[in-house]
Amino acid sequence: MADDDADDRFLVKAALEDNRIKNPFVFFEDGENLLNYLFSIKDEPLPALLLLDLNMPKRDGRETLKLLRKDNRWKCIPIIIFSTSNAPEDIYSSYQLGADCYIIKPSNYEGLKQVLMSICKFWLGKDCEMD
Repeated sequence: MADDDADDRFLVKAALEDNRIKNPFVFFEDGENLLNYLFSIKDEPLPALLLLDLNMPKRDGRETLKLLRKDNRWKCIPIIIFSTSNAPEDIYSSYQLGADCYIIKPSNYEGLKQVLMSICKFWLGKDCEMD
């Protein structure tokens, strides 16, 4: 997950733990750090999915998504835009750039837990590890 908001990262981590999702999850403060990590992967398994916030410093979600979709290594990885924006132009442009899904961040913790559980079940299916 790339998101510049420390509170959002903390809440996502807590919601994953509360949902007892055991899949490894890695957090980045911006798209630049996420890209550096992805391009450094050699023998490790690729991520099963990526969550991107739209508005971040250094490299935002749009730029990150565009770069990832240009590289064949990442075309098979689902990329979900996870943003507070409900602006139609943000949603449309995200799909135009290659997002697999656009989810507006819930405004409360219970909603966040439900959304993350749905993401895990839908995008990871049988690979979603839960206690």
